Order: sequence, then C-alpha cells, then structure tokens
Amino acid sequence: MTRWDEGPLVGRAEELGRLLAHVDRAAAGRASAALLAGDAGVGKTRLLDELSRRATERGVRVLTGHCVDLGDVGLPYLPFVDLLRPVAADPELAPAAAADPALAALLAGRPVALPTVLPAADGRDLSRPLPHRAAPQPVDDGRLQLFESVAALLCELASKDPLLLVLEDVHWADRSSRDLLRYLLARLVDAPVAVVASYRSDDLHRRHPLRPLLAELVRLPGVERIEVAPLPDAAVGELVRGLAGGIPERVVEDVVARAEGNAFYAEELVAAGLEGEALPWTLTDVLLARVEQRSPAAQQVLRIAAVAGRRVRHELVAAVGGLDDGDLEAALAEAVHHYLLVVSDDGRYRFRHALLREAVLADLLPGERVRLHAAVAGYLAAVPGAGTAAERAHHARGSNDLPAALTASLQAAEDACCVGAPAEQLQHLEAALALWSAVPDAAERAGRDQADLLLETAGAARAVGELHRAVALLRAALDLLGPDADPVLRARVHYTLAQAMVRVEDMAGAHRESSAAMALVPADPPSEVRTWAAATHARMSYSVGAFEQAEAAAAEALGAADALGLDAAWSDIAVTQMRSLPGADPAAVRARLDEAWVRARRSGDVDVEIRVLFNLATVAYEAGRIAEALDWTRQGTRRARDVGIEWSYYAAELRHLHVTALFMAGDWDASLAEADLLARVPEMAAHVRADGLLVLVGRGDPRARARLDWAWGLIPRLDAHILLRLVTGGAEIDLAAVNGDARTALDVALEVCRRLQLQWQDDHLGVVRLAATALAPVGDAADAARREGDSAAVERWTTSGAELVRIARGAVEVYREHYGDTIGVEGLAWSARLEAEAARLEGTLSVELCTAAAEAFGFGHVYEEARSRLRLAEALLGAGDRAGASEQAASAHEVAVRLGAMPLRSAVEALVRRGRLDVPGLRSVDAAAVFTPREQSVLALLAQGRTNRQIGAELYISEKTASVHVSNILAKLGANGRTEAVAIAAARGLLPVGEPSA
Repeated sequence: MTRWDEGPLVGRAEELGRLLAHVDRAAAGRASAALLAGDAGVGKTRLLDELSRRATERGVRVLTGHCVDLGDVGLPYLPFVDLLRPVAADPELAPAAAADPALAALLAGRPVALPTVLPAADGRDLSRPLPHRAAPQPVDDGRLQLFESVAALLCELASKDPLLLVLEDVHWADRSSRDLLRYLLARLVDAPVAVVASYRSDDLHRRHPLRPLLAELVRLPGVERIEVAPLPDAAVGELVRGLAGGIPERVVEDVVARAEGNAFYAEELVAAGLEGEALPWTLTDVLLARVEQRSPAAQQVLRIAAVAGRRVRHELVAAVGGLDDGDLEAALAEAVHHYLLVVSDDGRYRFRHALLREAVLADLLPGERVRLHAAVAGYLAAVPGAGTAAERAHHARGSNDLPAALTASLQAAEDACCVGAPAEQLQHLEAALALWSAVPDAAERAGRDQADLLLETAGAARAVGELHRAVALLRAALDLLGPDADPVLRARVHYTLAQAMVRVEDMAGAHRESSAAMALVPADPPSEVRTWAAATHARMSYSVGAFEQAEAAAAEALGAADALGLDAAWSDIAVTQMRSLPGADPAAVRARLDEAWVRARRSGDVDVEIRVLFNLATVAYEAGRIAEALDWTRQGTRRARDVGIEWSYYAAELRHLHVTALFMAGDWDASLAEADLLARVPEMAAHVRADGLLVLVGRGDPRARARLDWAWGLIPRLDAHILLRLVTGGAEIDLAAVNGDARTALDVALEVCRRLQLQWQDDHLGVVRLAATALAPVGDAADAARREGDSAAVERWTTSGAELVRIARGAVEVYREHYGDTIGVEGLAWSARLEAEAARLEGTLSVELCTAAAEAFGFGHVYEEARSRLRLAEALLGAGDRAGASEQAASAHEVAVRLGAMPLRSAVEALVRRGRLDVPGLRSVDAAAVFTPREQSVLALLAQGRTNRQIGAELYISEKTASVHVSNILAKLGANGRTEAVAIAAARGLLPVGEPSA
C-alpha cells in the first residue's frame, strides 16, 4: 500500500497556493509568514513537504525544525537547533556563525547559558531597544544577544538565497522557542525570509500557552493564519484510491464516511483493510491518548456521549451521568475546552470527530455499554420529545430490549417514509425484519404479518435502487407464503417480483413471474390486483417477444383500468404499449404519453410518473431534439429528488439520459457535475457515475483511468448490467483510440459487442457506436502498415476490423427486422460513421461518406460532429481541396477549444501543421526554418521511400552526401530511423504539401 505522504498532494491546491504566495514574496525580497492551523492528521505535514519541494524548485533554501512533546521539561530552542543543523554541518553556509559565542552552543545542540547582558562584538549595548520600529521591546534576561545572533545568521543565509523556515508542531514548543519565534517575526520584516509555523488547533485548550502568542502574531504585518480544513469527500476518495489500487468502491465509500476529511485517519483505516468494522488498534490508541489525559468525570461524560450518539443534549447527560451540577459543568467544560466535544448551534454536544466517538465506544466494557444504553433508552422513553423513534430503536437494541426495538424500528420506518427518506426507511424495516423471529408477539406489535413487511421492505429497496435486494426480499415473501396462501396476495408478490427482475435484466424470469400472477387471479370480475398483473404481464411479454400475449394483456389492463379508475395502471400500460409497438405514428405516441403523464400525476403514483417522464425524454432524445429531452430530464430528476427516490430505476435512467444529453449538447461541465452529483450510488445506478467518463476521456483527463478501473471492477459482480458494460467499454475504446492502442480498442469492442448481442438479441444498436469508434485506431494501424509496406499487418488489421463492421451491420439488420425503420437519429449517425470508417479501413478515405457522417451528427451531438469534421478535413486534404479542409478543421478546432477536448484539439492542430492548412489562430511550421533547401529535397524523397542511392541519383549528388543529409534530418527530428523521421515530419507539417508519407 502506498503511504498518503508519498503520492500526489490531494485536495490542498488552495492552501498550497496561499503558502507559495508567501514563498514568492520572500523570493522577491519581502519577509512573510504564515501560521498553519489544523487538527491532528488533517495533512499539515504533507502540505509542508510539498511546499518545501516547490520552494526548493524555485531556488529557495528550506530549513525545517520540529517541536517534540516533552511535557513540562522541554529542551529550550529545540526546533531552532533542529532547523539550523544544516548550518552547523556546513560552516561555509555562514562562516561568521561559528565565531559567535551566542550561537556556538545553539548550533552544537548544547544547552544555551548566557550572562545577564552580553556586549555585542561591535560594542553596542544590547540592553537597549532595537531601532527597528516593528521589533518588540526585549526583556533583558540575557537572551537578547542570542535572538539577535539568530536573526543575523538567518539574514546572512538569506543574502545568498531566499529562505523558507518551516517550524512544525509549535503547539509543543517550549517557552524560549515561542519567544524566539515572536522576536524573529517582528525583526525580519525586510529580509527575503518566509516563515511557516504549523500547530494543532485541536490541542489548543483555553489556557494553552500558544494562544496569546498566536493572537499577538496575527496582528503583525505580513503574517497570515491559514486553516487546513478537513478534506472534502471527493478528495478523500481520490486519496484512498491512490493508497490502495483496485480497492472496492464500497470500501472507499466507507473510509470516506468514517475519516471525515482526515488524511491520517483515512490511511489507518485503509491499512487495516476494514469496512465498517472496529478501528485499528494503532488509531484507537492515538485517539484514546487524549481522552485518558482527562479527569474521571470528563471521561464519564465522554462515555455517556459516545453511547448516546454523535450529538447529545445536556439534559440527557445530566440524567444519565449521576454527577451533581457543579461536577457535571466542570466535566463538560473540560471536554469542550480540550476539543474532545464541541457545542453545536442547537446547543447539543458532539464529538469533534466521529472516530473519536468510535474509539471511546470500543473502550467500553460490554456490561457498561449495555447499562448505558438501557439508561439512555429509559430516559428517551420517559421524556416526551426527548428523542426520535430511530434513537429509541438503537438504544433498545443496545440494551437487549428486542420487543421495544422492533416497535421503535417500525415507527422509525414510518417516520422516514413520511419525510421522503426511503434509504432510512429501508434501513429501519430491515432492522425490524432481523428482530422478527426473536419477538414472540411481533405480528401484533407490527399490525401486519411478516409477508406484508417483506413486501413493504422490498418497495423501499426498489425506491433507493437496491434492485437485487428487492428481488431477494420478494422471493423470501413467496417462500414464506407458500402455495396455500391467499392467491390475491401471492399474485401481488409475483407481479411485483416480475417488475423488479426485469430491471436486473432477467427478462425470462420476469415473464415467468408475471405469468404466475395472471394464473392466480381471474379476469372477471375486474380487480386492482388483476389489472396490475395484466399490465405487468404485457410489459414482460413484449420484452421476450411474445407479442400476442402482450397485446391481449395490454387490452385487458387498459379496459379494466378505465373501468376501475386506476389511472396509474392505465398510464403504465399505455407507456408500455406505445414504446413497444414498431412503426407507431410519432404524433400518436406523443399524444398517448401526454395523456399518460396527466393520469400519472392525478393518481399520485410517483414511480409511474417518473416512468412517463423518462419515456417523454427518450422520445425527444431519439428524434434528435436534445434541448427538449433536457427539459424533460430536468423535470424528471427534480421530481425524483423532491420525493426522495432519485436512485429508483427510472429516476436513475433519467439521470443517465440527462448526463448523456448534456454531453451531446456540449455542456460538459454540467454533464460531469450531474454524473458526480452524489458520492454514494446504488450499484445498479453505477452507469450514471460511469457516464462521467464521456467528459473525462473527451478532455484527456488523467482521472479517467481510475474511474475506468472502478467501473471494470464492478462488472464481474454486475454481469447483467449491460448499460454499465456499454458505457465502460465505449470509454475504454475511446481512451485506447486517443493513445493509439488499436489492439485494446479492437479487443474491447469485440468483447462488449458479443456480450450485448447475447443479452439484447433484437435491440443491440449500441454495438454500432462501439464498432465505429474502434475502427478509427484500427484504420490508423492499417494505414501505418500500408506505409511501411507490411502486407501481413494490413491483412491482419483489415480482417479484424471487418469483423466489427459485420457485427455492427448485422445489428442494424436485426433491429429493422423487429422494429422497422425506427432507428433514432443517433443510431443513423453512428451508422454513417461506421460506413466512412469501414471504407477508410480498406484504404479509401471517402469525402462523400465523411460528409454524410458529419451531417448526420449535426442533429445536436456537438462533439461527434466535430470529430466527424476532422475526418472530413483529412478526406478533403487528400482530395486536394485545401480550402474545404481548412474550413472543416477550423470548425472542429473551435469546438475542441470550447469543450476543452484536448485529444481532439491536438489531432486537429496536427492535421493543420501536417497539411499546412489556413486556420485562423493556428500557425503552420515553416520547413525552411528547420531544414536547408537541400535537406527539404532529401526529405521529400525519403517520404517517397527512396534509398540513399536513389536520392543521390535524383539530386545529382553522391550516395555518401545523400547519407549525410539523411543523418542530419534524423538528428534534427530526434528520430531513430527513416520511417520514424518521415512520420515525425508529417505530424509537424514539414513535408511538402501533398507528399505521401511512406
């Protein structure tokens, strides 16, 4: 495992920038100082290490001193002795220092013993105030000569190179060191010296001796206090992934949640390999050391607070602690003043860091913990409004009162449902299920049987996107019910299970479950359960191609829903029918969806409402109306967020569509922000996070590799999650294309295409995009082989690429057989790109096909249109249309710059140089500035594949002279051979226009 202080600095760009500003001021000749504050482990030392490295690169000499916790008997001037060790080791740094009696002992690391007043070497009376206006009036205690000598020594060092003094952990500094620091910051106002002193803010209790010094120092000119706050969650996640490559994302999320921005805590948790388990002993010892220094009463208060929760009211501590008012106040004051507890805005106490609470809890004996839980539970039950149902459930479980815990868990689930918090609802319902068998009167307490509770829990799991968990809960309900249970209830479980299974790509299983539901409830008389069973069965039958069953079930469901006034069921089946019938009139589809939306909103069924919004967005998206699609996705994601179900199935699909549509529209910052909206997403919504790869790869962002590795790591566990595989595979292909890695692009494209064919047998148009994208680097490899005359490689690449073309064309044929000419505009655009790249693979860069591809993406896919225009520019250049090529290159370049798409921008600029195109703002390289006229002639013949003898014959020079010119060309280009030289010259635009690069 990599140590966090060995990798790149994460999440501290602002603080580092402010510190470097002090270094720059010192380098410019002005003194400067920063007081760096932060909790233990937050990353001050790592930040100072990076500062020292950057300062050294700027030509600044860095001297570092460390303070050590030696209690009340600290060694005087220890940090300055440490800081000046390089001077003691190298007398040439400050030759006059060795002769100074005040410095001799300090540099030697011996105790400093000085007379009351020492005369200066020049006869000055050092008892008088210093003439500098900023210097304090010194106390004549014999130290003034030492202070002045240290200041003079630092000025002497700074006269050669600007100086950065780093003093770490000054909260442990002895009094003499604090006084010397005060003196230097006041004295060195005109020297090129920067001073950075770090200290632990969580160690500065109210009477800490550093407090008054800090208050004094921040009033000095040029002194700034910089707070090192906890790292944001995203930075901690980046840090954790850097510490341990391939770490599961669930572990990353757990460490992020527990570390609360503290880099040291994150490292310790990762090193222990823990996920939601006990703290590693090393970290526990560090945390408890501060607790054990406190009085017994303060420790008792901390134990009560740890059991009570992260936040605790004064009244609860008073009721449970058994301390009189005076002792309680003193104990709380001690805990607060030593930064173990802090007072929240609402007046409650909370632990400064959650891991501190964990450490205190871990140190409790089992009996003591149970006793405290029981005391807290008794207080919460006795005092109305003292706590929530969730708190009562927690403490009842902790005190082994399982009946009370079951009752409180169910109440907590109901409370969570009322405030639109399905994740918390699921947590409490699962807690109730876990307690069910241990509570004899569970059904009476719950007011429902276990099967109903399983159904309710499955509904909460679906609402938060935990689809596999929902499937497991529903299967458990069926097993519990058995074949002799109420058929209506069993039918409800069967069709609900079908709805969950189709969302985890188990189409056959879903159809089987919906069929079972239909067999349990008769069609006559119409009923709500039968209507929903028919609506579900229609959807499942369409998905497996059983169209006759689907149509019959849809007709029954629509009729029954109208008769019974079931607007949600009507909307659901109307959407299914409109989206499943090939060749439906677009106007009719839109009208039907509009009616479904009205009915869904009227019904109050938010899940159906979100499904309708998703389909309204999809219809607009498939028609190429990207702005309209974004209007629907914004409305849908906002609605899902408002009701707390933003990671339910259709809400997640709406966000996926939203991220993709923003990317297409060219709003890349918003697209990436939406993909990264929440740190924790359910695994079945992992494709939404993976969608961020569109922008990361498009911009050439180095973070793309880490996200790709994360996504690939999920796929073995989510094998049926085709959208995740499709998004990840597409990004991997794009990244390989950027890197010129044709083999990886080809292998990934073939593997994902074949997987998609197996999973979605009649609707796998996604392979067209994969194939078309992968054909670009494969075509590049084939072109390179042609230039080198490697016919075997040409055959190998063209044959492999032809397999991709065959798969993609086959997907289009299969789709049209089932759905007719309903391929959306994006599918048509990718098909056009495929044909252009297929022709290029065979050696023909067709202007006509490239034009068709560029125009096809003009529906609103900004980036792919620009990439197509780059290819069109290449084709036009090859056809001799330089003006047309320049126009297309300029268009592609403008988009690349606007989007920050560095790989595309680099490719356009390379083409402009190579073809010497006239693009505003881009300059081509003049070959005459690099080569002599004779070398240019030789290079042109090299590009045609001529030997030295042939070059000599054509230019009427000797073969030896030709060889000399070739050697000069290779040296100027930094090439190792003739072929590489031609390739480099072509890329830099140094070949004559139109000259083949062979």
